[in-house]
Amino acid sequence: MMKKKIRAGLSLVGVFALFGFLPNQAMAAEITLTAASCFPIGSPPGKPFEAFVEELNARGKGVVQIDLKGGAPAIGSPFTLTQKMSKGAYDMVGCPEAYFGNVLPEAPVLRFSDHTYAELRKNGGIDYVQKLMADKNIRYIARYHNFGPFYLWLNQPITGPDLTGLNLRVSPVYTAFFKSLGATVQRSNFAQVYTYMENNTVQGYGWPALGWNPAWVKVTKYRVEPGFYHASLHALVNLKKWNSLNKAQQDVLTTAGLDFEVKTEQDSAVDGPVMKKQKDWMASEGMETITIEGADRSKWVAAASDAGWGEVLERSPDHGAALKKLFTK
Repeated sequence: MMKKKIRAGLSLVGVFALFGFLPNQAMAAEITLTAASCFPIGSPPGKPFEAFVEELNARGKGVVQIDLKGGAPAIGSPFTLTQKMSKGAYDMVGCPEAYFGNVLPEAPVLRFSDHTYAELRKNGGIDYVQKLMADKNIRYIARYHNFGPFYLWLNQPITGPDLTGLNLRVSPVYTAFFKSLGATVQRSNFAQVYTYMENNTVQGYGWPALGWNPAWVKVTKYRVEPGFYHASLHALVNLKKWNSLNKAQQDVLTTAGLDFEVKTEQDSAVDGPVMKKQKDWMASEGMETITIEGADRSKWVAAASDAGWGEVLERSPDHGAALKKLFTK
């Protein structure tokens, strides 16, 4: 009886082998990846990653699921989250490149592009970034959200691109830009912006219009036009974990990422309906727009570009120069 069971078992293995796979391959179990957000869960800048995770879980039933563990700063500094992910603390993160520039010196180029992301995927720009990330044990998935350009927001007016005398709340995104125009700067987390503006610790801050906290309208009187850079959010995966996934699991992440990338390109258009609705609401709440024009506008735009690319070229001369050719027109 025992010999018959053994022979039956061996025969079953032989059948699987005949078709090119073994039982553990045929019965591949659904895998769960852990994830973390660089923003508080439920906050305006945090919601897009939550939506991305929800979509991944809907598409990945039976294949791959995402367990979103939380968001910064509750789970730690957003500036260390990508570092932790690359070392295996999480499998995936959703972050702006401002929070992983300490891992990838060339990361700021992701916010400077003159091209759409579809164009960057065709001209080799994303491939170049992908290779740089691989050296850090990171796999780039997609830009899952774009809040449009950043703006300078103030509680007092300015008449031109001179920011002398203003103390501004910053992230690494626009620190060099604001300082180049004379401002003093200090960092804070998302939750501190309201308090700092309310007690005049800072007189302004940089932030995108579409990732804006509605409560800030109580302490913000002006938005400065034109905007600058792109407020993009990116999905990154631990490369070792990525390589352990089968093709079906990888495809869920990739296809969802690319779908989100295309959609956010449309939703974040400066002259699109989403942006217009947001700015109209701000105006209805009493916020005024300061529009820098003429030669001052040229100075403002040039200062943003020069300061941003200057940092990249200083940190990474060779890669920076190559990336500038791919990311600018």
